[in-house]
Amino acid sequence: GDFYEMFGDDAVKASKILGIVLTKRKNGAAAFVDLAGFPHHSLDVYLPKLVRAGNRVAICDQLEDPKLTKKIVKRGVTELVTPGVSFNDNVLDTKSNNFLAAVAFGKTGAGVSFLDISTGEFLVAEGSVEYVDKLLQSFQPSELLYKKHGDQLIRDSFGTRFYTHPLEDWAFSEDFANEKLTKQFDTNSLKGFGIEDLPLGILAAGAALHYLTETKHEQHAHIQHIARIQPDRYVWLDKFTIRNLELVRGSQSDSVSLIDVMDHTVSPMGGRLLKRWMLLPSKERSMIEGRLNAVEALIQSTDKAEQTSMHIKQIGDLERLIGKVAVQRINPKEVLQIRRALENIVPIKAFCDQSDSPELNKLGQALDACDAVQKKIKTWVNEEAPALLSKGNVIAEGINDELDELRKVAFSGKDYLLEIQNREIENTGIPTLKIAYNNVFGYYIEVRNTHKDKVPEEWVRKQTLTQAERYITEELKVYEAKILGAEEKIGVLEAKLYAELVTFLGQYITTVQESARQVAKLDCLLSFAKIAIRNNYVRPIVDESHVLQINEGRHPVIEQHLPLGEHYVSNDVFLDNEQQQIMMITGPNMSGKSALLRQTALIVLMAQMGSFVPAKAANLGIIDKIFVRVGASDNISSGESTFMVEMNETASILNNLSDRSLVLLDEIGRGTSTYDGISIAWAIAEYIHEDNGRAKTLFATHYHELNEMASAFDRVKNYNVSVKEVGKQVIFLRKLEPGGSNHSFGIHVAKMAGMPVKAVQRATEILKKLEKSHSGDLNTTTKEIAAEADMQLSFFQLDDPALQQIKEEILRTDINTLTPVEALMKLNEIKKMVTG
Repeated sequence: GDFYEMFGDDAVKASKILGIVLTKRKNGAAAFVDLAGFPHHSLDVYLPKLVRAGNRVAICDQLEDPKLTKKIVKRGVTELVTPGVSFNDNVLDTKSNNFLAAVAFGKTGAGVSFLDISTGEFLVAEGSVEYVDKLLQSFQPSELLYKKHGDQLIRDSFGTRFYTHPLEDWAFSEDFANEKLTKQFDTNSLKGFGIEDLPLGILAAGAALHYLTETKHEQHAHIQHIARIQPDRYVWLDKFTIRNLELVRGSQSDSVSLIDVMDHTVSPMGGRLLKRWMLLPSKERSMIEGRLNAVEALIQSTDKAEQTSMHIKQIGDLERLIGKVAVQRINPKEVLQIRRALENIVPIKAFCDQSDSPELNKLGQALDACDAVQKKIKTWVNEEAPALLSKGNVIAEGINDELDELRKVAFSGKDYLLEIQNREIENTGIPTLKIAYNNVFGYYIEVRNTHKDKVPEEWVRKQTLTQAERYITEELKVYEAKILGAEEKIGVLEAKLYAELVTFLGQYITTVQESARQVAKLDCLLSFAKIAIRNNYVRPIVDESHVLQINEGRHPVIEQHLPLGEHYVSNDVFLDNEQQQIMMITGPNMSGKSALLRQTALIVLMAQMGSFVPAKAANLGIIDKIFVRVGASDNISSGESTFMVEMNETASILNNLSDRSLVLLDEIGRGTSTYDGISIAWAIAEYIHEDNGRAKTLFATHYHELNEMASAFDRVKNYNVSVKEVGKQVIFLRKLEPGGSNHSFGIHVAKMAGMPVKAVQRATEILKKLEKSHSGDLNTTTKEIAAEADMQLSFFQLDDPALQQIKEEILRTDINTLTPVEALMKLNEIKKMVTG
């Protein structure tokens, strides 16, 4: 009807989520029942809130026309919207996929599938539970399906990050999955998709398809392909690395991520693909070189590239629009947008075809503007068609004679009646004849008594008045039936014709999907070209060597958010497998060690996405895995300490190294005691050096003892991030230099942070004593410091210039002559001396 109503527990839950009024109604002999609801036209406002809160929402609508029944109107579930299954534009994020994931566990590993019903993308993978966890972290599904009674296994494997839903065991059976998939793709086997050797992945994919049926999404012709996620094609980024590098979201709510800097795409499709490229950078040199060539070509034709970008912007979300065609949920306004999108593909294709770049030529060949679709929509759909089919005036004139006739009757009624009236005046010679209407017998012809002898025999008299007679004719009765049922018939006929149009569009789903994919790809490449020009990036040389050489590299995110007038200090990094495998970097806090580590990883990652990079020059041998261990926080919910989290992440790195891996370790071992930490950090560095993998490593540390490793291991080299001491001030130069660093300047950082003067001075004293006894027994020294602290209970025994000054000031003061006000002022002066 006009209202969506919820009852009982659903009403209570919804009222809290939506902030709507909860009411009660007496339920017959039973107790009161809770109610909450909202008008039907507010569905687009409230539905997204319910779904984003992790709820599955069943929508019940009227299943028959109230005019056609005298009984209670039938109602039923017409759609089930869940976090992972939705076409509602208000639920979906335009620049992110809305993946439904399903996981099937085996004896030694797991299979996973990712399905976005809004775009038709369907991906499948199989591997260790750790690998599946990494993929879930990358793809961030909105909902996760699993086998019933597997709650604990899901929690142990992937935590509680996802909205989950259990399915019956049979939904994960082999025969059922194969049947579901082969029927969906209309094939005899799955060999053509290259997934036949992924039994667990196939189970997960079958379960995901079954869930669509379960949620009343029976039409999904746009899901025409399933692709394998091939780990050997992409750089391995584990979930810690994705988090530590802040690729798609910052560690703080207000922090900027890499995607924020790199994403200058102008279409939702491009935004989604760029995120995919970032989380799955390529290891294939040919693909990387192809993208770099295309970006270079786009930079060289800036004006035309800018115009092409404007055309892409006009295309909108063609991928999701054609998905709506498949499920017959597309509205007339969206059909018009498909036409506009296809029209804009014409100049984009021309630009690619005329380019000197073979990569852009190839992209242009795959574009199809679907002239037949454009023509059909242009002919069939009114330019001013409303969003709702029920509002009418959707189908253009000249498409259907009956529709044109009905419209003429319904909307040009007066003209038609005037035509009849004029014709009858002429035929009968009655000049005062007129046609009118009343509710008793509808349309009639009124003739004054003076002319009634001229009335034709076939007219039927219906009413006699004092001055006139009223007649009806067969023609008027036919017209009356037409005009009264015309609007209803128009609605039915327009719906039928519109359904025909949507069915016609359905024949072009695959073609349009392919064009949408190519437009998304071009959008990403244009985004790379824009940031390369804007941020002064260079083309990296990507080859098969084992060398990583960056000249004057910069951090792509930090350099964009420096205070006005401040320049980012660039640095050189050189790593290879023979001479300099491990760079041991020491230096004070705040000197830029962490930024240097991150920027190295980000430059490699950007290059293997196919983007230009923030450096003067970069020569990069292809990297297969990037591991970043930067900082740590307690995982309180799992009962793990900082140190435990750190060791888990480090263990994951050491167990997955190869000769093409890049490892970035920052302050390893700081979560435990000093000697424990030094021992662990040394052992980790030694393992990486001695391991046959010879992974290229940047190792930032506070432990200056690790500088000793350079003399014991050939491929370990010491570097420090330089600082300059001017008097008692420390200036951070943020420049990487060869050689180790002797001290950390941590106390200077404490002072800059505003720590009380007294605490800073005491820390300096203790540091001097500890440094003096560095070669001796640390425990003895700390006991001496503690004993000394006991003796220093007297205020004036502290060796502190400020306190000495206070002492002298008090001795100079004649208490006997002070007034109370002067005493308070003197006390205030002393307070200022103490607080600095």
